[in-house]
Amino acid sequence: MNPHHDALFIGGEWVAPRSTARITVIGSSTEEVLGSVPDGNEQDVDAAVAAARAAFDDPTGWSSWEPGRRADALYRLAEALEKRAAEITRAVSAQNGMTITLAQGIEGGLPGVLLRYYADLVRDGSGEEVRQAMTGGLTRIRKEPIGVVAAIVPWNAPQLLSATKYAPGLAAGCTFVLKPSPETVLDAVLFAEAVDEAGLPPGVVNVVPAGRQVGAYLVAHPGVDKVAFTGSTAAGRQIAAACGALLRPVTLELGGKSAAIVLDDADLGIAIGEQFVNATLLANGQACFASTRVLAPRSRYDEVVDAVSTVVGGLTVGDPLDPNTQVGPMASARQRSRVEGYIAKGRSDGARLIVGGSRPAGLDRGFYVEPTVFADVDNADMIAREEIFGPVLSIVAYDDVDDAIRIANDSEYGLGGSVWTDDEERGLEVARRIRTGTIGINHYTVDPASPFGGVKASGMGREFGPEALLNYQQLKSIYL
Repeated sequence: MNPHHDALFIGGEWVAPRSTARITVIGSSTEEVLGSVPDGNEQDVDAAVAAARAAFDDPTGWSSWEPGRRADALYRLAEALEKRAAEITRAVSAQNGMTITLAQGIEGGLPGVLLRYYADLVRDGSGEEVRQAMTGGLTRIRKEPIGVVAAIVPWNAPQLLSATKYAPGLAAGCTFVLKPSPETVLDAVLFAEAVDEAGLPPGVVNVVPAGRQVGAYLVAHPGVDKVAFTGSTAAGRQIAAACGALLRPVTLELGGKSAAIVLDDADLGIAIGEQFVNATLLANGQACFASTRVLAPRSRYDEVVDAVSTVVGGLTVGDPLDPNTQVGPMASARQRSRVEGYIAKGRSDGARLIVGGSRPAGLDRGFYVEPTVFADVDNADMIAREEIFGPVLSIVAYDDVDDAIRIANDSEYGLGGSVWTDDEERGLEVARRIRTGTIGINHYTVDPASPFGGVKASGMGREFGPEALLNYQQLKSIYL
């Protein structure tokens, strides 16, 4: 694959960009240039939205196709993506530092799974329901595609987070303008190639790599009917404000500062293991749902600190393309600086550094940070309040279960979480009391068939599951 690309995928064709500006991608583990793509501007967005608009408004086009015909096309797209799975996986890992073993499943595998899942959900549906009206007649209720969708995705899991939007949206009959993050654009080229190969009608999917300013232009574009965004809470607030002023539907999957509640009956030898690492440090801690606040009972606080420190301190840090690596680098120099700033703040605020806290020895190139554990953290400390988005855990003590629940809920966020216990029913009772959109008991795994999203500052709306289709549909009542 040529790492340098000169065209944008708009209207079903590879077209010349409207400017000469380029996005250059730096490898997270090598600090060397991996490739480059055109840096889309407002004119490119205009062309992409116009193509998506024409494809949607075509009376014989995508939005009017029988669901089964759209489902067949989504199956073709899944197959085209899976042909490129190895390339996509390697591109993502090299760009953002996600370990290759994780990327193979999340970035290389799940997009195809989601495409087939939503294709099957709509394949035999009519999109209509007949309901007895209270006035004595009948009402025919239609679910119609919402229109042109602006999908804006981040760098931490770019292919999966794109698929959470286009898979249900395409199944519903919408058309898309996808704006990938500048940090991960090489995999977006591979996605566009798959769309081209799958034979989707021109304009159904358009891909415009660009920065924040152009993203804001896309959000407010008059030709867009709906915005789907995953990213930081700060950016989500701005997008929500813009969409509110326009009365434009929006779904927001934002940040998190989730709690891993270790109950006093947990067998630490079992609980603080691989599943715990996945719940707290997945994707090098660059996961929005990560349970980076570890709540430990005072009666067993030192035991929990020792168990967590032993496991985290034993993780293998290194090249994300090495299958033996458990923790890779941060996605960029800027992200590494952000994480290091929080580590310095934790130290200055008086938290006790137990593990990590520095750049790993022997890795002189790449944006690496050691997996880090702080003990004696107060839930009011900055490292317990703000999303760090890196491999940094804060262990907070609690008195009893009610206190643990109070601390877990004392956050502006509510996206993920986990409960660790030998008694699943007890864990379920605790999970029910946590104000969050998702939570796991003795593990945390996002399930494609179950709704995922947050409460409070973690966003609005849900992705995954059949519920996600509703993000891309609008209801029409026809009174008979």
